[in-house]
Amino acid sequence: MAPIRNARVLFSSVPKDFPVPGETTVYDTSQTIDIDTVPLNGGFLIKTLVLSVDPYFRGRMREPEAESYSSSFPLGESLDGYGVGKIIRSEDSAFPAGKYVYGPSLPHQEYSVLSSNPDSDMMFIIEKDPKLPWTAFVGVAGMPGQTAYMAWKEYSNAKKGEIAFVSTGAGPVGSMVIQLAKRDGLRVIACAGSDEKVKFMKDIGADIAFNYKTTDTREVLKKEGPIDIYWDNVGGVILDAALEFTAVYGRFLICGMISGYNTGLKGIKNLALAYPKSITLHGILIFRLFSKYKDEFYATVPPLLASGEIKYKEDVSRGLETVGDVILAVQEGRNNGKAVVIVAEE
Repeated sequence: MAPIRNARVLFSSVPKDFPVPGETTVYDTSQTIDIDTVPLNGGFLIKTLVLSVDPYFRGRMREPEAESYSSSFPLGESLDGYGVGKIIRSEDSAFPAGKYVYGPSLPHQEYSVLSSNPDSDMMFIIEKDPKLPWTAFVGVAGMPGQTAYMAWKEYSNAKKGEIAFVSTGAGPVGSMVIQLAKRDGLRVIACAGSDEKVKFMKDIGADIAFNYKTTDTREVLKKEGPIDIYWDNVGGVILDAALEFTAVYGRFLICGMISGYNTGLKGIKNLALAYPKSITLHGILIFRLFSKYKDEFYATVPPLLASGEIKYKEDVSRGLETVGDVILAVQEGRNNGKAVVIVAEE
C-alpha cells in the first residue's frame, strides 16, 4: 500500500494561561505512514479510534524542567492520553492484530506504533460490551470512571446516612461519585457551573444540586451540612467552603483543582480547621489504585452502564482537528459530559 496521511495534534507552545487552539496545539497533516511496511521493532501498530480529553492535560503543557507527577508534553511532538485503538499489525504476542488496546499514552495521531511496558498494567487488550460505544471506555468505563470508583472504594469509608458533597458533579468523575454515594445510601449535595448541569445532577440522584456561579456555596453547605465526605475537583473557594462546613472526622478526597490550572491556585484560608475537626485528606492518582481494583472495576461497572443502572453523559467531537478546541472547552468548563474525540470508525 502507498503511504497514507497520518494526521496528528502537536504540542506547539507552552500557554501563559488558557491553551489557545492553533497556537498551544496545532493540527498537522504533513506526516504519512505506510501501514503495511512501517517497522514495528517488536511492538504493534494501532489505528486510533477514540481519545479522551481530560483536565490534567493543562498540567502537562509546561516546560520540561518543571517537575510534576506526570511528564510534560514534548514540544513539537504529538499529544498523548487515554484512548482506544485497533491493532492493525503486531510483533507482540500479548497484543495480537485484530484486538483492541486501551491505554494512558496513546498519541493523538491517526496511526501509531506502540510497545508494551512490562512494568505497567495500564495498557491492555480490552473487550467491548456490545451495548456500549467505544467512547464509554475512555470515559465512565475508562480513567474518569476508574478514578471515581477506585478512590471511593479506597478512601471514602462511606456510611449509610452520611452526607457527601461533590464538586464538578456533572463531569465524568463527579457524576460517577454521585451515583456511587447514592448506592451506598448517602445524602448527596453537588454543584456545577450551569443550570443544564444542575438538571443532570438531579437526574442521576443528587439530593441537593446547585449552580455555584449563581448560588453561594457557603450558604448551601451551612443549611444542608455539615458534610462527612467532600470530593474535590476544583479547589479554591469551594474547597474553602467545604473545610468550613465539614463534620468532625470529615474525609476529603482531592481529585483535582481545575479552578487554578490556568489562572493560578488561590490560597486556602480554612485549612487550619483540619485539626480541630480531625479531617482526613486523601490525594487521588489513578495509577496508585489501578492494579488493586482493575479486575473488580471491569467486572462491575460496564454491566451497570449497559443495564442503565449507572448513567453517564458524553460530549463527543469528531476528528483530530477538533482536539485543540475540545481541550480549551474542558479547561473553561463548557463541555456537557465527558469530552471524547472520535478519530476514526473501525
